[in-house]
Amino acid sequence: MSISVIIPALNEAETIGACLRSLRVQRPEQIIVVDGGSNDGTVAAAADADEVILAARGRALQMNAGAARAHGDVLLFLHADCVACDSALADAQRLLRNPSIAAGCFTMGVQADGMLYRSIDACASARVRLTGLIYGDQGLFVRRRDFERIGGFPPLRLMEDVFISRTLRRLGRIIVARSRILVSPRRWQRTGLVRQTLRNWMLTSLAAAGVHPDRLAAYYPLVH
Repeated sequence: MSISVIIPALNEAETIGACLRSLRVQRPEQIIVVDGGSNDGTVAAAADADEVILAARGRALQMNAGAARAHGDVLLFLHADCVACDSALADAQRLLRNPSIAAGCFTMGVQADGMLYRSIDACASARVRLTGLIYGDQGLFVRRRDFERIGGFPPLRLMEDVFISRTLRRLGRIIVARSRILVSPRRWQRTGLVRQTLRNWMLTSLAAAGVHPDRLAAYYPLVH
């Protein structure tokens, strides 16, 4: 199974190089960076991608635009401030050879020391195993045919990852791969670890209660 990696980006000049290097050594079929209008040199920093395209701002819109240009059997959606560890892509391909698995993500590791960060890592994996809901910074891999079958990401300003997970889990199991993905701690560090974690829980709960994610987007500001 071939794999196309799709990376939505907005003002990620400082992080996207490491992300691309971690992918290139794993030899994916295709790496597509979808820029949402950066003004910091992200497009130049993404020169190692196979293709850099421009799209309307918004992760859902950007990832759908990238998927439309992809031709791999497997699509991996990855945030620009994440680093995929060795064998991550091969692990995703191997798991999706099992027809009972609809989609998956990687074992998350926030790149910061401390037990609170390790608890975030553990809770992220537990959430996926218990509910089948993947957050975007865990990486999301899915067969391209299944992604197209469900119509891609819903056009939401926030929580497009949660809502596509809810749809994908109707098709089969959602799994956490053993391979790790390293995630930037910047959002927790700039907002505050406890504050950011509580904000995540609150917004997810409100969305589950029926509040439209676009209304909640104002409470989840961009961090670069």
